[in-house]
Amino acid sequence: MGEEQDADGSIVPDILSHYAEGVERDRLFQGRSQLERVRTQELLVRHLPPPPAIVLDVGGGPGVYAHWLTAQGYEVHLVDPVPLHVEQAAATGSAAGAHPLASAHVGDARSLERPATSVDAVLLMGPLYHLTARDDRLQALREARRVVRPGGWLCAVGISRFTSLLDGIASGYLADPTFARIVEQDLRDGQHRNPDHHPGYFTTAFFHHPDALPAEVREAGWAIVETVGIEGPGWWLPKEFADWWDDADRRERLLAAVRTVEREPALLGLGPHLMVVARNT
Repeated sequence: MGEEQDADGSIVPDILSHYAEGVERDRLFQGRSQLERVRTQELLVRHLPPPPAIVLDVGGGPGVYAHWLTAQGYEVHLVDPVPLHVEQAAATGSAAGAHPLASAHVGDARSLERPATSVDAVLLMGPLYHLTARDDRLQALREARRVVRPGGWLCAVGISRFTSLLDGIASGYLADPTFARIVEQDLRDGQHRNPDHHPGYFTTAFFHHPDALPAEVREAGWAIVETVGIEGPGWWLPKEFADWWDDADRRERLLAAVRTVEREPALLGLGPHLMVVARNT
């Protein structure tokens, strides 16, 4: 049993309580997280087969990407371990004018309730950093491969090993001895913990070294297509971000700069999120 589980096999209370506060519903439409959303959408457009392909969004949260894909004509099924997220995803789908998801239910990335070879693509854009045990991450990756058709796609996201260090410097959190100890552990073994439940220090997670995420995807039997940084250096504009994002010309310059270095091996760990794109060959 992995560290991300409680004794009964459910998601650990720290993770559940973090997301039960509803922080994910609007996060991707606010501040720097808008860069994460737009860049993730760019990468999905780059690789996903055209609609009406079937996409399984595992750990899809309240459905931000799932509803965006559904609006483009994809058949999207969402799975998430947090009941609130599933409720929010379903509620959005039932709202007037919204595009309903094909399904949304509570589930576990390590044991998907889908037949083998039944989807064209799987998104793992959350489970791999909340499955803190390596065996559990490999199980989730193998489950994703089981349900994907031959030639199908995987988009797997991890958090960079260096995120808390860089965020601590940019935000000033590093002045807090407790946060400094969190950073030391993150850099040592990637096991991120927030013992005092500070609202700005995230929750229980695993932070991948940029070399380790594609290695795990490959070990699970996938063929790597590319590994890219999602936000890259654009994430570190905390004070000036709104000025850049709200100006169309400056926003495009920022996105262009991130795209320029997205595959640079020396810079893959610079932004908070990495994406590995792979195929089931």
